[in-house]
Amino acid sequence: MGEGPLMRWCCRSDILMVHMVLAGLLVLAVGLWLRFDPETVELLTGDGAPDTFFIAVYILLGAGALMMIVGFFGCFGAVRESQCLLASFFACLVIIFGAEIAAGVFGFINKEQIVEEVQKFYSSSIADVTNPNGTAIALIYHKTLNCCGGSTSDASTTLCADAPEETEDCLTAITDFFNEKLHIIGYIGIGVAGVMILGMIFSMVLCCAIRNNREVI
Repeated sequence: MGEGPLMRWCCRSDILMVHMVLAGLLVLAVGLWLRFDPETVELLTGDGAPDTFFIAVYILLGAGALMMIVGFFGCFGAVRESQCLLASFFACLVIIFGAEIAAGVFGFINKEQIVEEVQKFYSSSIADVTNPNGTAIALIYHKTLNCCGGSTSDASTTLCADAPEETEDCLTAITDFFNEKLHIIGYIGIGVAGVMILGMIFSMVLCCAIRNNREVI
């Protein structure tokens, strides 16, 4: 392979690596938004609040940070036409891809568990009308999700006595709210996987092109 085709592959790979860095930055930004979203933070703050949702968010943050770092290495390897760096880049992508598959399986398996944990947290908070802390947490859910009730406790009936009839129950609102967030994580994961697969393909093709070019020389 001559210098012309090799340079074209280098340029294409550089563009892909830059896109990978930008994709990592986007994933990192979305992860930070999910972690510090005021509504989510309010709903998952308090003694005994479940943290499974945040585990999925932390995995997303880790994937974004690793994508940025690995993308920089890939850019450097493509510019220097280094087989060693490109092979390392490929190996890192394989590891990250495997970790992402594991995280995806974890999220899929625990999707319903995340929602159920939050629902139980809400139900336990509203169960005892004499507990001001629990009542305060329940009121946060009512305000944040624009919902009321969903629990069979007397406290639920008391707190929702003045709520309009068309008000959605909180158990359904919790399901809708966290399913939307988890779908965002899932869609981003699919996009990241696609970018990584392209990165692995381009890095291997470029690595082979560099080797063949050196053999010709």
